[in-house]
Amino acid sequence: MDAKKFAEEWVASWNSHDMEDILSHYSDDIEVTTPMIKMATGGETSTLKGKEAVAAYWKKAMKRLPDLHFELLDVTEGVGSVALYYKSVMDKRSVEVMFFNEEGKVNRMFAHYT
Repeated sequence: MDAKKFAEEWVASWNSHDMEDILSHYSDDIEVTTPMIKMATGGETSTLKGKEAVAAYWKKAMKRLPDLHFELLDVTEGVGSVALYYKSVMDKRSVEVMFFNEEGKVNRMFAHYT
């Protein structure tokens, strides 16, 4: 896997706001854990499971943040995983650690923010 190419395509997908393109990077059984989910759900949970639940959350988030734009700062590669460091929403810095399944789709993701 070319981690830099993946990272650039991932950022371009998000910046396009094309949900179908964004979701193309993820497996159907994606599990996303982020403090942003906890804020959006009023502290009920910080993890969403399944592409449908994740897509519904991201669609709401994009409506609230119509000027959403990510800027890739760096990418690192691990065993079956990448970590993207980028400028995120609300001028926060983010590190997203993504784990891949056998098909090369992200099946687990953990986000960290400044």
